[in-house]
Amino acid sequence: MISSIIKFAAIALAGTAIASAANAQVKLPPTVTMTAYDTGTSGFNIAVAVGKMMKDKYGTDTRVLPAGNDVARLQPLRIGRAAISAMGAGVYFAQEGVFEFATKEWGPQAVQITLSSIDCNGLSLAVAGDAGAKTIADLKGKRVGFVVGSPALNQNALAILAFANLTAKDVKIVEFASNNAMWKGAVNNDVDALFGSTIAGPAKELETSPRGIVWPPLSHSDKAGWERVRKVGPYFTEHDATCGAGGISKAKPIQMGAYPYPIFSVYANQPEEEVYVLTKALIDGYDAYKDNAPGASGLGVKVQTKNWAVPVHKGAVKALKEAGAWSDDQEKHNNALIKRQEALLAAWADFNKNSPSSDPAKFTEEWMKARKTALAKARMSDTFE
Repeated sequence: MISSIIKFAAIALAGTAIASAANAQVKLPPTVTMTAYDTGTSGFNIAVAVGKMMKDKYGTDTRVLPAGNDVARLQPLRIGRAAISAMGAGVYFAQEGVFEFATKEWGPQAVQITLSSIDCNGLSLAVAGDAGAKTIADLKGKRVGFVVGSPALNQNALAILAFANLTAKDVKIVEFASNNAMWKGAVNNDVDALFGSTIAGPAKELETSPRGIVWPPLSHSDKAGWERVRKVGPYFTEHDATCGAGGISKAKPIQMGAYPYPIFSVYANQPEEEVYVLTKALIDGYDAYKDNAPGASGLGVKVQTKNWAVPVHKGAVKALKEAGAWSDDQEKHNNALIKRQEALLAAWADFNKNSPSSDPAKFTEEWMKARKTALAKARMSDTFE
């Protein structure tokens, strides 16, 4: 698929005769195409910073294609017009074949990852300071924001509520047309809590409004609470937020959650050598881009999230092993995730052999039932029960 984009014939590295042996192993093509979220987002800015490193260090031109949603980010990668995509939690939804991927055109995708970033910011439910909620449990009966057509955001909010054993039935869901509209709603006292990043621009706006902002902590010692979080959002991990609105700093950290963003993603059928050199370039070129965009420093090989919800591509595993950043435990976990992908893909193939409904809504409903049955048969967890 990607072979038409990245051709690894003997391409001399841009550089001097004193290039190190490590750099000599990285032979990037003349051009690499990436996809990322919209222009100006942290994922797009990080991709641009990585692209500049590839140009300066390896002489490779990088095109970064902005896209407004997960489907748009994955499509160029899927059809071979991009080599790598800076995804978010949507890469997990693509693997699982849920939400916008629970359609006839998509279904579960054999997506895999290379490097991902978790930086100083946290991802959780922001709460208006005047709402009187200091803990997640205090949100019972409060107004919680949802965004129409954004299942990822809504699933994230439900995952955080689950920490206190709350569900959508325990709060008052207020729907908004967009993420920005939801944050405006918080400023205008139309909603009390909403999911977001501690470093999001609108979070700062809420902080400086008369309502103010607080981030109820998710104590890392509450193992039962975190088990509930991951049952709804397996992609979440415990994280100390040390930057962001509400006075969060290294001196005043807050225990909450996060998930990697961006997650530089590829497809399983991309050749091992192609993914290896892309990953190795990200590792070897780290010092050249880590300070050039907020969040980029989280791509460091020593701070990679281990044993996540989507498998690491074998080409990336090779690069991580060379960097001393891979273990037998990770290998075992990764192999289990690959088996999960295989089970989902097999379930999708069987489902489509049985003449599913042509009605989009019924098709999705039928697929989700078939998916549930297949995972139960394979004794694998189903986050979307």
